[in-house]
Amino acid sequence: MLKLVVPKGSLERATLELFEDADLKIWRGSEREYRGSVEDPRIESVMVLRPQEIPSYVEEGFFDIGVTGEDWVAETGADVVKVTPLEYSKNTDRPVKVVLAAPRDAGLNSPSDIKPESRISTEYPNLTRRYFESLGIPVRVLLSYGATEAKVPSIVDAIVDVTETGSTLRRNGMEILDVILESHTQLIANPLAWEDPEKRQAIEELKILLRGAIDARGRVMVKLNVEEHNLDGVVELLPAMRAPTVSRLAEAGYLAVETIVSKSAINTLIPKLKALGAEDIIELPITKIVP
Repeated sequence: MLKLVVPKGSLERATLELFEDADLKIWRGSEREYRGSVEDPRIESVMVLRPQEIPSYVEEGFFDIGVTGEDWVAETGADVVKVTPLEYSKNTDRPVKVVLAAPRDAGLNSPSDIKPESRISTEYPNLTRRYFESLGIPVRVLLSYGATEAKVPSIVDAIVDVTETGSTLRRNGMEILDVILESHTQLIANPLAWEDPEKRQAIEELKILLRGAIDARGRVMVKLNVEEHNLDGVVELLPAMRAPTVSRLAEAGYLAVETIVSKSAINTLIPKLKALGAEDIIELPITKIVP
């Protein structure tokens, strides 16, 4: 039913992992294959293409849905539906940033310090032109095909580039002058597919699965038993999406408690639960959370 396109390159691994976590594993003959399949009746076909191309192809209707960066939607100006953000990037769950950066020793403190006719290297020529037009500074925009920071200062005066942490820029003696755009990975849809009731339902169902897998990341289920007179202290300590689930055990005076907690907190939480009288504590992985 749906033709899906997912990104090749820096987002490829994280995207394939997300689809697998959502039980929508993308099968390919090899890592070099551009075509794949998903054993799900809602997905007719899969292609793996550069994220820069995906917004335009989805807009044109070659694909019903796609995964790409919000930065590339903005760069291409494609008319697509942003179905939902997918909070992951190349290495982290934080958004990437499209930034203006210049050499640390260039004496530039803000975007307004960029001189007219400065040379700006970037993989985002449209975003960059619009940005400097908004500042009223005429610049020469030079399209970069990678290693953008290496072109400073011998070829260009500043760059507009994407970064997750800024570490690569700092290593290359660069300083960020401004954040032009914060970009999450996005699930996008073709407008006509979005208006088609059957395809819209399929897209919404896939959205539920993908969001459920993302929302489950970094969380675990905790199950424990506790004597009834210790219940209040245990429940007060436990975080929960709404409230912990509490049920009676066959053994009189004992209750079973279960809830979802942050995995980063579990190692400090377990000893505290134990001190409050919790017994038989079990930590379980979860793959999806669907509110």
